[in-house]
Amino acid sequence: MPIQMKFAVVSPALLVVCVCLFAEDDGFKPIFDGKTLEGWVREGGKADYKVEDGAVVGTAVAKTPNSFLCTRKQYGDFVLELEFKVDPSLNSGVQIRSHVYEKDTTVEIRGKKREKKAGTVYGYQVEIDPSKRAYTGGVYDEARRGWLNDLKDNEAARKAFRQGKWNKFRIICKGDSIKTWVNGVPAADLKDSMTPRGFIALQVHGVGKRKDRVGKQVRWRNIRLKEI
Repeated sequence: MPIQMKFAVVSPALLVVCVCLFAEDDGFKPIFDGKTLEGWVREGGKADYKVEDGAVVGTAVAKTPNSFLCTRKQYGDFVLELEFKVDPSLNSGVQIRSHVYEKDTTVEIRGKKREKKAGTVYGYQVEIDPSKRAYTGGVYDEARRGWLNDLKDNEAARKAFRQGKWNKFRIICKGDSIKTWVNGVPAADLKDSMTPRGFIALQVHGVGKRKDRVGKQVRWRNIRLKEI
C-alpha cells in the first residue's frame, strides 16, 4: 500500500506575518514612541526639541550651554540601537548611564580644573562628530573626564560615518564594558566602571554666538533598547 505524504501549504502573507512576529520578539522595546516626547525631559541648555516625521529633532539656539533630552528612566546593562542624522556644522552625541550635578562641582579635565554648575549633565557620551576629525562612535566623558576612547587609531570606524545621511548606532553596556558600532563597524571598546547606571540623553551641542549654526538640526529616530 503506497504511503501518502501530506504537506501544508503556507501562503506568502502568512509567512511574512510569522517573520514579523518573530522579529518583534527580539527583546527590544522603543523608548521613543515616534509621536511625542513623553518619558523624556530637557536638561542643561535650552535647545529646542520636537517630534517631526517620526524623529526627535534637536535645534541649536544661541547663547546656551549643551542641551540634553533625557529619559526619565535610568538604565544599567543594555543594548541600545538608534539612527541619527546631523548637520555637518554641528556636534552632538548620545549620553548613556548619565546624571545631572545636583550642586556646583569642580572636575578635572585633561589636567585642568573646571567648574560645573548645578544642573549640568555629565557621564558617558557616544560622540556624533561630522567634522574632519570623524570621532563618531567614540566615547567622551561629558562634563567630567573628557575623552575615554577616541577613534584616532580606528580608521575603519572613522570612515563608517555617512555625511548628510541617516547613520546607525549600536551600543552595548554590560558591567564595566562599553562597546559601540557605527553602521555595523566596531568603534569604541572601553572598560570603565565609574558609573554603572543612569539615563540616556540626546545632545544638541551649544553653539555660543555662532549665528551660522543657530537653527541647525540633529535628528534621531527608531530609538529602541533591550535591557540585559
